Amino acid sequence: MAATSVRAEVQSSTAWTRLQWGFADSWTVARRHLMHIRYMPDKLLEVTIQPIMFVLLFAYVFGSAITVPGGNYRAFLMPGIFAQNMMFAAMPIMAAMVQDMQRGVIDRFRSLPMSRAAVLIGHIGASFLESMLGLAVMVVCGLIVGWRPLLGVASTAEGILVLMLFALAMTTVGAFLGLVVKSVEAAQSIGFIVMFPLTFVANTFVPTGGMPGWLRAAADWNPVSAVVQATRQLFGNAVAVPPGHGTWTLQHPVVASVIFGGLLIAFFLPLAVWRFRRMLSR
Repeated sequence: MAATSVRAEVQSSTAWTRLQWGFADSWTVARRHLMHIRYMPDKLLEVTIQPIMFVLLFAYVFGSAITVPGGNYRAFLMPGIFAQNMMFAAMPIMAAMVQDMQRGVIDRFRSLPMSRAAVLIGHIGASFLESMLGLAVMVVCGLIVGWRPLLGVASTAEGILVLMLFALAMTTVGAFLGLVVKSVEAAQSIGFIVMFPLTFVANTFVPTGGMPGWLRAAADWNPVSAVVQATRQLFGNAVAVPPGHGTWTLQHPVVASVIFGGLLIAFFLPLAVWRFRRMLSR
């Protein structure tokens, strides 16, 4: 009995030590990725300058021609911009994964005495932190153009958490796609061909009520629409969806956003791990 107890304590200690080393290695990889920003600040353009351009274009150029129920288009717009920015969190990590593979960085990591999962977790963590920086910039920009959260600190925090979950989900999707595509150009093409249409075929910039029936159905079931509607609801900027109209995802957007985010992570994270292990075994 004593020998069994000692053996269990040793195994538990070893597992805990491995977990600690895994987190330390992951942070080392993430810090390496984040330190590049000091020397290449253009890496943040996608999560800072680009969303600011969308805010200025839609708030001041197109906003005068777009009407929404309630009349405050800027309040309607900002949650959409927040969700769009989190959607684009997939693009930087795709490019980063491809660049590391092309430059042989992952091969060098493989030769080091470090956790194999640290490379993947470190990239996801660094890209997630970048997207949070972009979200902070967007909140400040929204406050400048007149957007305000209206339902108090607790509800605002819930809205931020919804956006954080969506960003983490899209970062996981980007990690998998970055392990599949063969070039940075292909990664950028996926962003423009797939992610841009997904953000526009939604309630991101305009209500879906004026869309043709088939397009409105696609927009209402778009996960982006659920995230946008959830954040508008939690920030107090929502355009109400009348009972009996719209999909279940728009009637219960917070629950739908959590479900969509959880499903994306549960599906793409194991795929990314599988793809990464397959690459290391070659």
